[in-house]
Amino acid sequence: MATKTSSNMSIPSKGIMWTIIIGAAVIAVLMFVMPVYRVWSQEMKGKAEFAQAEQNRKIKIEEAKANLEAEKLNAQAEIERAKGAAEAIKIENGQLTTTYIQYLWVRQQANNNIEKIVYVPTEASMPILEAKNNR
Repeated sequence: MATKTSSNMSIPSKGIMWTIIIGAAVIAVLMFVMPVYRVWSQEMKGKAEFAQAEQNRKIKIEEAKANLEAEKLNAQAEIERAKGAAEAIKIENGQLTTTYIQYLWVRQQANNNIEKIVYVPTEASMPILEAKNNR
């Protein structure tokens, strides 16, 4: 038997009523909060994507600066090589002898990653470049 209160409602009836009121209040709050949360969430997502794009742009700029610096250094190295070659020609009295040309070719081949080269001299003292062993 349900106990009666002064307002003629049983205790289980008041619990159901409060559950309905609290449920309606939660639904009303969620109806207001969810759209605001979605807008805030999209705004944060947009800010994150913008920050990522900005970081990617900065990375590309730094890579381009590094490439430019490398090209400048390569150009300086090429200038120094040309100065050295000019000085060598000057020492050779303005003539490129066959011996010096052979030396340059051998030095160039030392810089390449070629496993084995057999040098066969010809009449003009120039190497036969077509005869390579391609493994």
